[in-house]
Amino acid sequence: MAQAAKEKENYFSAYKLFAKTREGIDPAWLLNLRERAGESFEALDFPTTRVEDWKYTNVAPILKVPFRQVFDLGEHGLTAESIESFTFAESRRSRLVFVNGLFSRELSNLTDLPDGIAVSNLADVPAEFAKVVSDHLGVYADYCDHAFTALNTAVIGDGAFVYIPKGKAVETPIHLLFISTALEPTVSHPRVLIVAGENSIATVTESYFSIGEDVYFTNAVTEVFAGQNATLTHYRLQEESERAFHIATTQVHQERSSNYTSYAISLGGEIARHNLNVALTDEHIETTIDGLYVVTGKQHVDNHTTIDHQKPHCTSHQLYKGILDDKSRAVFNGIVFVREGAVLTDAHQLNKNLLLSSEATANTKPQLEIFADDVKCAHGATVGQLEDEELFYLAARGIPTDRARALLTYGFAEDVISKIKLKSVREQLDRMVLDKLHQSLEVN
Repeated sequence: MAQAAKEKENYFSAYKLFAKTREGIDPAWLLNLRERAGESFEALDFPTTRVEDWKYTNVAPILKVPFRQVFDLGEHGLTAESIESFTFAESRRSRLVFVNGLFSRELSNLTDLPDGIAVSNLADVPAEFAKVVSDHLGVYADYCDHAFTALNTAVIGDGAFVYIPKGKAVETPIHLLFISTALEPTVSHPRVLIVAGENSIATVTESYFSIGEDVYFTNAVTEVFAGQNATLTHYRLQEESERAFHIATTQVHQERSSNYTSYAISLGGEIARHNLNVALTDEHIETTIDGLYVVTGKQHVDNHTTIDHQKPHCTSHQLYKGILDDKSRAVFNGIVFVREGAVLTDAHQLNKNLLLSSEATANTKPQLEIFADDVKCAHGATVGQLEDEELFYLAARGIPTDRARALLTYGFAEDVISKIKLKSVREQLDRMVLDKLHQSLEVN
């Protein structure tokens, strides 16, 4: 408790220092938002394992490290060539880049984006889009009851802003790239706001990578608004240092007849937690949230999802798959709410875990809470190992054991990866998963 209090004071001191640097620069509404979030953070405690939602994830290791927040981009030494491996062919000229949480203008490139949309640093939003930001920023992610979200909101500065106006279809995928170069324990608070207007169509990739294997803390918050009839595809990739900590919340608000599809991939972090919450606020909404996590060593990954069906005639599908090796641990907790009156809801939820080691552990808890009649809902979970019969079948056809295991593991992950429509993202994920498991499909 004493350690948590000390680290909380360190974070709060950083917040107060940041607030002073922004006085007279930011609009009054943003200063007020930060102040309210700061007051919430001051009143809240960091979650412990006594809190049900954090029962299997202990954040004490995060609080033991005296992280320092960076306020100056400084000389990071990165060039467009040096970050090539973190970029995607489809988005080379439609990307925003942030280094240690701060916007890098020289690494960003937006030359392929059409006129009329806004993709910019939150701290430099063009005047004509300022009202869009003030109408949505801090509206959906709950900073009143969640300490990490409150902390992020209290220090909103640089961040990614994506606005697709009414009726616009953006064919070029937009890439929001967050890179850590920390050589000492630092903390960053990435903030993302995505607003898809009525009848708009867009694809956004949000990715987190690191240079090296250092200790640092990423505390990210993403807010997504999908207007009426909007179609938004959202890829979220996390492959940070395996000594780093990653806590993130993605809050999605969907309006009538909108379609939101999410693919959340988690490969990095010593402790990685992602809260994905989707509110279906009107009728005829479609939601698909798929996820894949691959952990090795002593990594700990935690996915908490909530899909809130508030109105009738909505559909949601959820598939999360995990691959665990060595002494790693995975937690999945998915809740589907069907509110009173939300008739003709169609909701499906499935979590499947593949254990490659007898020392790996998976805790899974899919939940349905239904308060309406005339609905079609299903949920399930599995935890298991590679089947001996499958290995024998491949061995009988002359396939070596190591290659057989690689093929079966790859096939397990492909249920999620194969759905990704961006070719370069899909190919990079194939490589990343196999590299992480020290496996190869190449023929010797």
